[in-house]
Amino acid sequence: MTKQNKAFKFRLLPNKEQAVLLAKTFGCVRLVYNKMLSERQETYEKYKDDKEMLKKKKFPTPAKYKDEFPFLKEVDSLALANAQMNLQKAYKNFFEGNAEFPKFKNRKSKQSYTTNMVNGNIELQDGHIKLPKLKLVKIKQHRQIPDNFKLKSCTISRTKSGKYYVSVLTEYERDIQPKKIENVVGLDFAMSELYVSSENEKANYPRYYRVMSEKLAKAQRILSKRKKGSARWNKQRLVVAKLHEKVANQRMNFLHHKSKELASNFDAVVIEDLDMKGMSQALHFGKSVHDNGWGMFTTFLAYKLKEQGKQLIKIDKWFPSTKKCSCCGAEKKMSLSERTYHCICGFVADRDYNSAINIQHEGIRLLALA
Repeated sequence: MTKQNKAFKFRLLPNKEQAVLLAKTFGCVRLVYNKMLSERQETYEKYKDDKEMLKKKKFPTPAKYKDEFPFLKEVDSLALANAQMNLQKAYKNFFEGNAEFPKFKNRKSKQSYTTNMVNGNIELQDGHIKLPKLKLVKIKQHRQIPDNFKLKSCTISRTKSGKYYVSVLTEYERDIQPKKIENVVGLDFAMSELYVSSENEKANYPRYYRVMSEKLAKAQRILSKRKKGSARWNKQRLVVAKLHEKVANQRMNFLHHKSKELASNFDAVVIEDLDMKGMSQALHFGKSVHDNGWGMFTTFLAYKLKEQGKQLIKIDKWFPSTKKCSCCGAEKKMSLSERTYHCICGFVADRDYNSAINIQHEGIRLLALA
């Protein structure tokens, strides 16, 4: 039996008093994070040439600021403690070379905070959730959390359009047996389709952002002409935020359905380990790459396969899947404008379909080695 974590996200419907307290908590978490970051920056500048001293240096806890800012006592102390932990994690990532130096948060930053389960302070009760300081808050619980799932923490967030959500992190034990691999599919990333499979099936991604682009452009033009901070500007800002949110929700829903379909039908899925950020910058396809959400799709696919004892296999990004003939193995150069693969052996196929077959073959080879 292994311990697994799973999150359940629900819409949160706070009353006016609870909404005010949530706004205070978001602000206090941001304040504590920035104060601690400021102190760490000063220490870093002072001891940046002495790495050992930096590691030994002890930093204050959020409790230090409660005398200077008494309003910090009004909000959940666990939220402030988690802000400290998030900063420590950001610093660790920086020193390990996995991230840039932590940045200060402003009011435009994502509004969220995390609180932990301690002595039954978080509890789900008939369409409500009990949270520290907030007490019972109404939620739209569209699915039940199994009884054997143990609540660990909650992350409360507010979107740009003013909607509140709570993500409930749970822990459960499950005996996941590795699945015998019989059906393997290869997926080749496609800019407009999302992917083309080795079964010659296309994802047919609807390109939600492109479809919505005219509405967004019109709404943003209206916003740009209004006085910033005015009531009419704020009303139009919400219109723009809701359009962006709709696109994001449509994309996420589509990716969940496609990843579930693949995880249900195949024992292993093979993809290329692509650098999407580099690809969008190098080829100037930023909007198209961000629109189809390939990174989000692979994340969904990975955990859905893992839950069933199946595998997601990533092959090297330099593997010549496009240049190689899936029939005879010969290689030739292919320009981006060529959409059909023609081989000297007589094999003719769609460029992406040929690549998907090569990715599938390479995945099967790696599985045999493993």
